[in-house]
Amino acid sequence: MTKESLLLDSITDTDGSMKGRVVISGSHGGIYPASLASAANLRAILFNDAGIGFEKAGVAGVLALANVGMAAAAMDCESCLIGSAQDALNRGIISVVNSVAKACGVEPGMAVEKAAMALARAPQAEEHLPHVEETRHERILEKSGLSLVLVDSASLVTAEDKNRIVITGSHGCLIGGNPDRALKAAARVAVFNDAGIITSEAGISRLPALDDRGVSAVTVSHETARIGDAISAFETGVISNVNVHAREDGAEIGMPLKIWLQQLRPASIVDHS
Repeated sequence: MTKESLLLDSITDTDGSMKGRVVISGSHGGIYPASLASAANLRAILFNDAGIGFEKAGVAGVLALANVGMAAAAMDCESCLIGSAQDALNRGIISVVNSVAKACGVEPGMAVEKAAMALARAPQAEEHLPHVEETRHERILEKSGLSLVLVDSASLVTAEDKNRIVITGSHGCLIGGNPDRALKAAARVAVFNDAGIITSEAGISRLPALDDRGVSAVTVSHETARIGDAISAFETGVISNVNVHAREDGAEIGMPLKIWLQQLRPASIVDHS
């Protein structure tokens, strides 16, 4: 890895000091993460492809960055853990390349470390992607009257969301493997995107971490909901993984998320405290 390269488990950790750097990120390659990379004036960015997924949401930002002249690529979610830049550097294999990165010699199948070295030669983009706001919505389930919090990123969860049903667009892997970053509040229910990892416990590590905090947590399949889009998770998401507490609350793999949530009743949501 060159001295220009920087490891960030989450692209939300960018700041104004990173202009001109090549960043290896643990974040997915959707539009919002790409907008942050663009706003930080990075030279180039490497994201996780999050299984590419529904409507190619996992790499939409990688491709969009070519429109403003920024080199970007994504690594195969099955080659390394999402949420871990160090694992991406150690084991990541490139899966998707935009046209600017391709001109620098980056190709699918290339090791992330080699790709980062090639991207040190990338041109500095002079334009930026439009600023994208991640959104937070609240709604009431018609059948049960239970309230939902829908956030495109788990970073938007607040302490006031304790004991609420929280649907996020974020991936289900601990950021940097840190259990303290599983969720900012002890929600009653927490929902994440599986980001292409449906069998590896390490790849859905927020779920057991939230079991330890008494939170019912599930992931929805990346093939059924756009990563980074909580409304998509609610409207079309199908459950792909459940933790122990969610199973006790009636969640089942293959069940549409909306159906499970509509079946919940205040009295039927197990008090895990």
